[in-house]
Amino acid sequence: MRTVEAYGDGPSQRGELWVPVGDPPFPTVMLVHGGYWGPEYDRSLEDTVAADLAGRGFLVWNVDYAAADTAWPQTLLDVAAAQDHLTDDPRVAKVAVVGHSAGGQLALWLGSRGRLPAGAPGAGPRRAPVLVIGQAPVAALRDGFAQNLGGGAVGRLLDGSPAQVPERYDVTDPVSLAPSGVPTLLLHSRTDALVPYAQSETYAAADPDVRLVPVPGDHFAHLDPGSEAWAQVLAALSAL
Repeated sequence: MRTVEAYGDGPSQRGELWVPVGDPPFPTVMLVHGGYWGPEYDRSLEDTVAADLAGRGFLVWNVDYAAADTAWPQTLLDVAAAQDHLTDDPRVAKVAVVGHSAGGQLALWLGSRGRLPAGAPGAGPRRAPVLVIGQAPVAALRDGFAQNLGGGAVGRLLDGSPAQVPERYDVTDPVSLAPSGVPTLLLHSRTDALVPYAQSETYAAADPDVRLVPVPGDHFAHLDPGSEAWAQVLAALSAL
């Protein structure tokens, strides 16, 4: 069963809940889509893998969020609210967060919310995930700005460069918040043409407890239920 739920009053604060067959509570996966935080992308990017997870007995929370054309930190506030939305749902058991590409940055950030200083956007999570999986994540925002990833997407997300708004990078860049204290798996192809493998290497170097697994395929293999990249996700989620 698929139902759309609001997790706030904002125009993008919607998610689709995929409820599996069976008796709750269910192991739960929050999916965070990619697209370099652009307004032209939405949660439908994750529909195929969401269906696969629901068919395997997972409750799936596939979320939309404000894009980078809104003022910082609205994107962060949205995904934090989406995460907190699961807290009081009696159907939810353990929660893992899985994010692809730019959604990988958001997933890693969600896992790091407990490290945020008081008053920072997203500080004080109501419930920490038990696992975070970054699929070809934009995991190092300062490096991503220097690399001009997504044609300047990082600067659009934070409304400025690391030199202009260093304090925003401090509370948004996953590398700045490492180690998160949450078990984390990074899956990345060494030949990814859209998000360099070095992004994951940099994050893994900042947190010795992170596991980085090279996987075959291109940037979008992570959204193919028949890929080795997805098989790695399922293997990690089997521990929930």
